[in-house]
Amino acid sequence: MNLDDFIITCFCLIDEMVPMMTKEQPLRARGPMPKLCDSEVITMEVVGSYLGLNQDSALFAYFQRHYTSFFPALAQLSRTTFVRQAANLWVVKERIWCWLRDAVIPYDPTISIVDSVPVPVCRFARVPWCVRFRGLASYGKDHVDRQTFYGFRLHAQISWTGLITRAFLAPANEADGVMAPVLLEGTTGVVLGDRNYCLPDRQAFLRSKGIALQAPFRKAHSPKAAAYQSSVLGRVRYRIDTVFGQLTDRCKIKRVWARDLWHVRNYLLRCLLMHSICFWFNQQQEVPPLQFDRLVV
Repeated sequence: MNLDDFIITCFCLIDEMVPMMTKEQPLRARGPMPKLCDSEVITMEVVGSYLGLNQDSALFAYFQRHYTSFFPALAQLSRTTFVRQAANLWVVKERIWCWLRDAVIPYDPTISIVDSVPVPVCRFARVPWCVRFRGLASYGKDHVDRQTFYGFRLHAQISWTGLITRAFLAPANEADGVMAPVLLEGTTGVVLGDRNYCLPDRQAFLRSKGIALQAPFRKAHSPKAAAYQSSVLGRVRYRIDTVFGQLTDRCKIKRVWARDLWHVRNYLLRCLLMHSICFWFNQQQEVPPLQFDRLVV
């Protein structure tokens, strides 16, 4: 499909789901009704995330310049009003994402993969003077870029096919193994992780909950592990690296412009919603679900 068809398809899907998520109840108790309907705002956020427009100003300017024929009210709307309305809809986006995961997209919940990705909120050199997220964000290590960063870590669980099923935002200094019980609460089955999840005490606790957390052994534990374990697990859990690569390259989650958790939450949720919608579109067309580039030609 071309970009116009992609926008129309996303709008039809979202416009059908929004009343289901709100249970036909009005979202606003008082005040004037917005000029843009909520389905239009969420559609522009999803399509903007797909196109790599990670800044609200860039997203608003793009659609106001090229798609006022699709969204006529944009010509009479200010950017701040659009951004405020979009951020206020974070609960609706979360419900749509959960509904797609639980009721629409088929996947095997007994096999999953966990890992985390850095979410910097400030350039490292400016951290001493940065007042954003003070007391919430922290220092952490980005093992891919091999540098220290300031911000959060997005801990995620994906299905074997690559669907993001759970996500949890934590300060950057929280270790992956420590956050595993929080991320995996309420799940069962086999979960694959990297060496950061090789914590015998945590793995034993999760095993009592019906979760078999498999992770490559560390050097300290190598005498107790099978010789083939690390190499095999390293090969089969590559899919989460593909998902994080999409969130990093397409959605630019390593360059967050938000100034508070309210906007960070909205930004991450629209990225997760975009990923799930594109995943489902590919699944409907019976093509590899993570090949997003072939959706719009």
